Amino acid sequence: MVGRRRLGRQFGWLWASYAVSAYGSGLGFGALPLIAVLVLHSGPAEVSALSAVGPAVGALIAVPLAPWVESRRKRPVMITMDLARFAAMATIPVAYAFGWLGFVQLLVVSAVVAAAKIAFNAASGAYLKALVRPDDLLVANARFESTNWSSIAVGPPLGGAAIGLFGPVTTVVADALSYLLSALGITAIRGQDEAPRTTDKSPVRAGALLDGWRHLMGHPGLRALYLNQMLVGGLIMATEPLLAVLLLRRLGFPPWQYALAFAAPCLGGLIGSRLARRVVARFGRHWVFRTVGTLRAIWLIGLAFVRPGVVGLVTVMAVELAIIINMSLYSPVLATYRLEHTPKHLVARSLSAWSIGQQASIAVLTALAGLLADVTSPRTALTVAGLLILTTPLLLPRQDQTPQHKPELSRSHS
Repeated sequence: MVGRRRLGRQFGWLWASYAVSAYGSGLGFGALPLIAVLVLHSGPAEVSALSAVGPAVGALIAVPLAPWVESRRKRPVMITMDLARFAAMATIPVAYAFGWLGFVQLLVVSAVVAAAKIAFNAASGAYLKALVRPDDLLVANARFESTNWSSIAVGPPLGGAAIGLFGPVTTVVADALSYLLSALGITAIRGQDEAPRTTDKSPVRAGALLDGWRHLMGHPGLRALYLNQMLVGGLIMATEPLLAVLLLRRLGFPPWQYALAFAAPCLGGLIGSRLARRVVARFGRHWVFRTVGTLRAIWLIGLAFVRPGVVGLVTVMAVELAIIINMSLYSPVLATYRLEHTPKHLVARSLSAWSIGQQASIAVLTALAGLLADVTSPRTALTVAGLLILTTPLLLPRQDQTPQHKPELSRSHS
């Protein structure tokens, strides 16, 4: 039995900040579309726009933010992004209380939160690389992954109950406060946060906006993993609204069963993330990319065969559980590889480019899936998504495509 790895007090503060923010977001999961339906009486087109257009605009906003993040100390950037998300989310309960809340405000908040999240994740990834030893990166990323899935398992059911008891903006308040608490936790970190060394007095030059993509597309291993991840993540996320329509409207599942079908399998994220280090030690990282990366893709087609009743509910839960176990094992290994093979001066821009591409893929594929479902049916669109994702393992690297030079690894500052 491998003992629990200690990563130091400073990482503990970073992990605690991530946890409180993740659980706040779990409580507020789906809050904006829910408010659009319950408070503003928005139709399907508006709700779909809120789910796709807001994050897509946020991704565009994040493009010029990437070099700005790269040229600053990372801890103040994380605090700033947390405070920005707190301020944006806090406008919703205030506007609701005074009767000013409108759909355009929800779109703006969605875009601001999405952009701030991308910038925060880019800064935190760069900061993590400097905070822990290279050998501990996989352990740290696995802990973040475990926290993320546990927050999704626990947060939405509690959030739904809170909305029923205290009103539609309750979880938005909780989400906003979680960002404030996260910012306070990050201020407690006392690890070194070196100022980046730059000779360019104007870091936001035209070329700097594309440096992250140049690195990702110029590295054989990262290029294959990036393209694969965009398609896999986009196709999986595109099925969520389709499944909601199929389960709630076509098959007549009650809302509590729908929530259970998605919340309970998230506990599988605890299994996969805890296995990551042992699986890599036994089989190697490339085996994880090829085998587990393939296993992520083969289960989605099962959602096209969901039927009414208990059998249908069990089918959804089994499919989601299989996907999540493999995703939670794969993701920390991917995150570690990405950090190891990115130079320090490009980490923030590369992580931003990764997140922007992922968000754009989700927006485009969700919109296309919705159009297909309107023309045909949700079950047909689910079938097409399930068949398309079966082709994604072809994009995975066939061998360990690491460049001849050794990746730049940061020294420990813990």
